Amino acid sequence: MNVREFQSELIRYAHSIGIDKIGFARATPFPDLKQRLLIQQQLNYASGFEEPDIEKRTEPLLLLDGVQTIISIAIAYPSRMKGAPQSKKRERRGIFARASWGMDYHTVLREKLAQLEAFILVHIPDAKLKSMVDTGELSDRAVAERAGIGWSAKNCSIITPEFGSYVYLGEMLTTIPFEPSIPMEDECGDCRLCLDVCPTGALIEGGQLNAQRCIAFITQTKTLVPLEYRAKIGNRIYGCDTCQTVCPKNKGKHSDHQQAFTPDPDLVKPLLLPLLEHTNRTFKETYGHMSGAWRGKNPIQRNAIIALVHFKEREAIPKIISILHQDPRPVMRGTAAWALGELFSDEANLALKQQLENEQEQAVLLEIQAALTKGEK
Repeated sequence: MNVREFQSELIRYAHSIGIDKIGFARATPFPDLKQRLLIQQQLNYASGFEEPDIEKRTEPLLLLDGVQTIISIAIAYPSRMKGAPQSKKRERRGIFARASWGMDYHTVLREKLAQLEAFILVHIPDAKLKSMVDTGELSDRAVAERAGIGWSAKNCSIITPEFGSYVYLGEMLTTIPFEPSIPMEDECGDCRLCLDVCPTGALIEGGQLNAQRCIAFITQTKTLVPLEYRAKIGNRIYGCDTCQTVCPKNKGKHSDHQQAFTPDPDLVKPLLLPLLEHTNRTFKETYGHMSGAWRGKNPIQRNAIIALVHFKEREAIPKIISILHQDPRPVMRGTAAWALGELFSDEANLALKQQLENEQEQAVLLEIQAALTKGEK
């Protein structure tokens, strides 16, 4: 079997194991991406979660000797859920972004890539292979764009004609010289909805993102959320879908055939107050299978307090006071102090004054003082 015939076999096999799209890209350098990444670095727009070595991100030959092709795969995920519970007084709920619905996509895509690797090695035993999902050196989107999976949109997502931007991406470097796929034309046109509605202005221009301002990034940080972003987070406790949900190319796009990503409504729209009760162990037991749990419970619980303020949930004041007085984590105490200033009451004011006498952490003291000043106005 020659390479072209095997490529057709590989495509058929990929579809048979649940891969929705597969494409092939030449493993040549990515000079345009390199320039964009250098600019991101100079402007301090990067999130810090990426591979820091720009050479490794743009030079496939540094990652695998003799590499000739990069195989790109895409698996669709749902945009809607059935039976979504309603958020109401005393039962306020947060929301995990769609990319955290169901099973952690890193696990699912790695399994699919492992199956592809095994299939390839049965037919071409001396092939060299290296797979990665999200946390690898290469840019998933740059590879997918070159491999014809979709086009790189203004919201920095890959948009596919079949599934919109609701796809997970992964790739495999290989020494096999597969025939490259044809890249797609950009279909964003003059549309700039995603740029106009981004809550924090993180989308600077088409295809350029200041990750430091992106809510999806901010909800994953472990420090105090900068004041200017707290009101903009809303009830998001992990990630942000705004630039996807407003995209005209995503209108009507919903895929529920990947059972691994079927959301549990009570997990992806969790009650906020019970979320604050989780220990490390119970959080991992409940949410550990989701991609949104990768940073642990601390950011999620901090975001839950911010969401309670978004709902003006005064029923939460006693719990927030207990966090201010008893939680060992400065970020939680600081966020609680801010929240009590926003949900102002006599009880909250007294709690803030008491903590002012006992607090040792400077950042928390500043939050308490700001909250008390707000209450005096």
